[in-house]
Amino acid sequence: MAKRVVVDPITRIEGHLRVEAMLDDGNKIHDAMSSGTMWRGIEVILQGRDPRDAWAFCERICGVCTTVHALASVRCVENSLGIQVPPNADIIRNIMFLTQMVQDHVIHFYHLHALDWVDVVSALKANPAATAALAQKVAPNWPLGTEGYFRDMAGTLKKFVDSGQLGIFQNAYWGHPAYKLPPEANLMAVCHYLEALKWQKEIIKIHTVFGGKNPHPNYIVGGMASAISMQSDNAINMERLNLVRGQIMNAIHVVEDMYIPDLLAVASFYPEWTTIGGGLGSYLVYGDVPRNGIGDPSKFLFPRGVILDKKLDEVLPVDPADPSQIQEEIAHSWYDYPNGKTSLHPWDGITSPKYTGPKPPYKELDESKAYSWLKSPRWKGHAVEVGPLARMLVGFASGKPEFKEVVTDALGRLKVGPEALFSTLGRTAARGLESRLAARWLLDEYNRLIDNLKAGDSTTADTKFWNPVTWNAESKGYGFTEAPRGALCHWIHIKDQKIANYQIVVPSTWNASPKDGKGQHGAYEAALIGTPMADPKRPVEILRTIHSFDPCLACASHVLSPDGETLAEVIVR
Repeated sequence: MAKRVVVDPITRIEGHLRVEAMLDDGNKIHDAMSSGTMWRGIEVILQGRDPRDAWAFCERICGVCTTVHALASVRCVENSLGIQVPPNADIIRNIMFLTQMVQDHVIHFYHLHALDWVDVVSALKANPAATAALAQKVAPNWPLGTEGYFRDMAGTLKKFVDSGQLGIFQNAYWGHPAYKLPPEANLMAVCHYLEALKWQKEIIKIHTVFGGKNPHPNYIVGGMASAISMQSDNAINMERLNLVRGQIMNAIHVVEDMYIPDLLAVASFYPEWTTIGGGLGSYLVYGDVPRNGIGDPSKFLFPRGVILDKKLDEVLPVDPADPSQIQEEIAHSWYDYPNGKTSLHPWDGITSPKYTGPKPPYKELDESKAYSWLKSPRWKGHAVEVGPLARMLVGFASGKPEFKEVVTDALGRLKVGPEALFSTLGRTAARGLESRLAARWLLDEYNRLIDNLKAGDSTTADTKFWNPVTWNAESKGYGFTEAPRGALCHWIHIKDQKIANYQIVVPSTWNASPKDGKGQHGAYEAALIGTPMADPKRPVEILRTIHSFDPCLACASHVLSPDGETLAEVIVR
């Protein structure tokens, strides 16, 4: 019988993902299962409620990518009711969106993924002078790089280790043979980990300016609740706009002078990971950052499209409203569809749980049966990957010059070809390259807003369709965005001024989905197949590939039984 490695939980945020990998005699993964072990009730809770309130519930699906569900939700309702928001609202939403993307990607690299490549305990062996020399070579424009700085930081880290309480660095595979960075690189990375931890709480001040708070900033159907008046103390004024600009400039500094240099430095020690973890080779992007309204995808800074089988010479069109394109299957999911159906478009989606798995706690799942609370979204029957790698590839394949610039630059500095993108390391690098674009676009969007204000346009919302008496008796709509983790879409059915049905398909549902009825693996599962493992008892290789997707399972499953009873209990230790 094949050896089976179980990692549960595998995420560093939202710990509701279980991975089971089956190894051959050479300790290479030949099959894998991705199981979402959590469900929630958001979609069911929304039924019967006022559509104008949906965003506030949806935004609380997750506190990590906290704005994206609100954005998709208000767009969903606006699409259903035929509302077109003012240009300033689109710009402010773009600023909120890009702020979230930059913050999330930096957090992912340093706090959720870097420790799969960086050996924290090894950093104690580093020579502070040699570390300073390395930092000057790798990141010469980052100010904190002196010998004294690294000596002090090493002393702080040593106190953690000597106390036996590693705190934020607890429960990892330190000393694993798969770690390849020299001690000085490890120390530099740990120090930047701590710098990023301090920085990330600053950039979200942009959300507090335009949305009132973070997490869960405020949105409104019809635009943004962001009153702007240059002379007022009770609205967004020039002082607050200057604060926003300062945070944007600092974000560009962090991305260009710390994140990207660290990313390329770490990647240079792991060239073999440019051939591991490629997975499906098919990618889907809804697109975002509109420049001419949400109804004109041709002007999106993140272009829309699908790439199949790594064919970068052909980008196929995507339509979230087309039932022939988007379907959610349940062949290996703990759900039930009526009349024997096995797949539905989200507008017809049904959230009816049917748990048939083993009684918890259990040692392993049966891959021939249902094994996840996640459904299996498919595009025209194809399993696809979503996320930063998908966006970079679609942008590159669409001929967008800014995408070609950052991709070509990174490949040249790493001395690898385009095929390296189809890998675990390529997926990790894509986040950094995307952050470079997002940080630059943040400044562009800010300047667009200032130009509009100087021209006398301070309108941020259109409320002429706010009153339900202006609505049709029945309507449907969808709202999409590109969350940091990938393509996100909400679908709504409004009837008699209330929500009749609401369905959400999130990035982690696309990527973490179980097999479908044709036996096609989801993106996580496919990416693990073929991965060699040095020590199955310390599965750092599994962590590297799964964490390269930045899994966040809170978004992926929103199930509650009609009567609210407990359907199963999974205790994770």
